Amino acid sequence: MAFPNLETELELVKTHGSVICVDEVGRGAIAGPVVVAATFFDAKSIRDFPEGLKDSKLIAEPKREAMAMAASKWLKHGIGEVSAAEVDKNGISASLEKAAQMAIDAIGQSPGRILLDGSHNWLGLPDLVQTKVKADQQCAAVSAASIIAKHYRDELMRELHKIHPSYEWKSNKGYASEAHIQAILSNGPTDVHRKSWLTRILNSEQTLF
Repeated sequence: MAFPNLETELELVKTHGSVICVDEVGRGAIAGPVVVAATFFDAKSIRDFPEGLKDSKLIAEPKREAMAMAASKWLKHGIGEVSAAEVDKNGISASLEKAAQMAIDAIGQSPGRILLDGSHNWLGLPDLVQTKVKADQQCAAVSAASIIAKHYRDELMRELHKIHPSYEWKSNKGYASEAHIQAILSNGPTDVHRKSWLTRILNSEQTLF
């Protein structure tokens, strides 16, 4: 069977009435927010999803914007983001949970079920959440959430790059690339770095590479 498809979503709609599909981006970054997107699928949703839709990591960057726009038009969706400062204060798990709840609340409809990419239920809500490994690749509505979240966060990091160009966020998007780490060692962290994550870098005379 070709992926992605709507097999899982349609089964959940059949048994629970509706499903909200959730995916995150920015969990492992050392700068910038963590972002979660959620999409809503029920019996009234259009079953013909955008051609070329797949996990955002598998879509070339020049094509992401068009695919994100198509995904946004296909399904009702919401986005939540939590800043680097909040990640420092509250931890990544609580920040992911908060961003996901913001995204779900933005949709404005109670889900019969929540489908979460991966094997770990970091959202809680055990009576509602169902996890699925590789859901972002196999489930079209999760793929849509994935590309919406990825494009939204990439745009944020490109805007932040204009303010702090030394860190090359337009290319590394806040992840720990060699150029990014070298910039931190040379210039120190900014107000959008997750400072609690930088101890190893700032206390070492060597890079991580």
